[in-house]
Amino acid sequence: MNTSYAARGMVVAPHHLAAQAGLDVLRDGGNAIEAAVATAAAIAVVYPHMNSLGGDNFWLIADGAAPIGIDACGAAAERADADHYRGQGFRTIPTRGPLAALTVAGAVAGWHAALELSARWGGRLPLARLLADAIAYARTGFAVTGTQAANTAAKRDELANVPGFAATFLADDAAPAVGTRFVQSALAATLEQLGRAGLDDFYRGTIADAIGRDLAAGGSPLAGADLAAHRARTVEPLAVRLKTGTVYNMPPPTQGLASLMILGLFDRLPIDAPETFAFVHGLVECTKEAFRVRDNYITDPVYMKVDPGAFLKPAYLDQTAVVVDMERAAPFGGTPAKGDTVWFGAIDGAGRTVSAIQSIYWEFGSGVVLPQTGITWQNRGVSFSLEPGAVNELKPGRRPFHTIQPALAHLNDGRRMVYGTMGGDGQPQTQAMVYARHVRFGHDLGPAIAAPRWVLGRTWGTAVSNLRIESRLDAGVIARLRQVGQDVQVVEPMTEIMGHAGAIVHRPDGIIYGAADPRGDGIATGF
Repeated sequence: MNTSYAARGMVVAPHHLAAQAGLDVLRDGGNAIEAAVATAAAIAVVYPHMNSLGGDNFWLIADGAAPIGIDACGAAAERADADHYRGQGFRTIPTRGPLAALTVAGAVAGWHAALELSARWGGRLPLARLLADAIAYARTGFAVTGTQAANTAAKRDELANVPGFAATFLADDAAPAVGTRFVQSALAATLEQLGRAGLDDFYRGTIADAIGRDLAAGGSPLAGADLAAHRARTVEPLAVRLKTGTVYNMPPPTQGLASLMILGLFDRLPIDAPETFAFVHGLVECTKEAFRVRDNYITDPVYMKVDPGAFLKPAYLDQTAVVVDMERAAPFGGTPAKGDTVWFGAIDGAGRTVSAIQSIYWEFGSGVVLPQTGITWQNRGVSFSLEPGAVNELKPGRRPFHTIQPALAHLNDGRRMVYGTMGGDGQPQTQAMVYARHVRFGHDLGPAIAAPRWVLGRTWGTAVSNLRIESRLDAGVIARLRQVGQDVQVVEPMTEIMGHAGAIVHRPDGIIYGAADPRGDGIATGF
């Protein structure tokens, strides 16, 4: 829970090897974007239960001014419509297997778009250099973490028969033991090819051809034409003005709006200290209001009938904050969302900032591992509905709702902050806790991240939808929450269901400080 300090650059990620890969790029003269791409590639190798080249990502990138957003969300296949699934007897989209692999993987396109911005900053490191650590860890192996071993064991029975899963993730038909070497030779070859041919090869080259053949052979509705049509988008982030500064997040199809709404509503509540009943209850009630908007409106922006920015206007936040009852819990019936994700951030010596998040949705995504490339494919498309007229009804070419969203803040005192977490419904809540504790109430960053957390709704690795609170929170606060009607379940301390958070802050004097969540395997490392 310590806060780390540096003066020339810092990277934070939920796996220490990924953070070190990014830091080495900074040491070699790379900028924050180049460091973040190296981190993204490395973590796709060393955290394979949470991440892959077969997922999506989103980026906020800033060079002093308002950030630029990159939306690398992949769309549903042209052959993936509701009739395609209903005709096979499904009432919902299968959560695992080839039919769950129905959206394009956008992550590599996100790397490509980010590096185009890096070139404007003068970034010159070769792509092969940025991928070097990822290639080495895939080729020669890395030590299995406790979270990889535990998740493999927990999902073994569910995924053992999914194409490619057992051959890739099981050893002698069992989960690999903690500390054993984990090698991904096919994935190493894929990364080496991308380093030689360029990232576009993933969508319109040799790698794309191999992906298309393997997806077709496995029975996925995705085809090579879907890959060829994909491009990452540069978008304008959403923003909310708070008393302490301006916070930015991604627009739909992410739940970035919910994250900003929670902060905007909480900013209007008369709460003077963290770790109190008012602090916890107030954030929980703000979350309920934000999730109602999220669940009713957020989808592919092409299909939205409302302006998401309207929910962040001062007048709307003022009138909504008034309905927050500090003496009674409002009912909660939101649609639970889960997710398996990594957030990572980088700030270089020039103060340029990157907040990025990358995901395959559930642990191991669809479970499908493509044999020629070693890529695990996401199952983000299971967030679509087969019900006609649903907010996120499945349609060909439609982008799915995303829980993942990176955060970035420009504070009134001149600091610049990047922060984020994994955790489905927990992501906007943890973002609000970290921001409130550190910025509004002035707690040191490391303890602000390590402090007791809670999550309303469903999060990574669970099927429960209530208010789960770590047991380290004051017992009197928990009792009071129950008295006002919160459906509280006390869970173990430092539990991984609360996600893996991290943050980095750049001060006006050039000093950089950061921290990583002790619930994960990461570090904040700088020089």
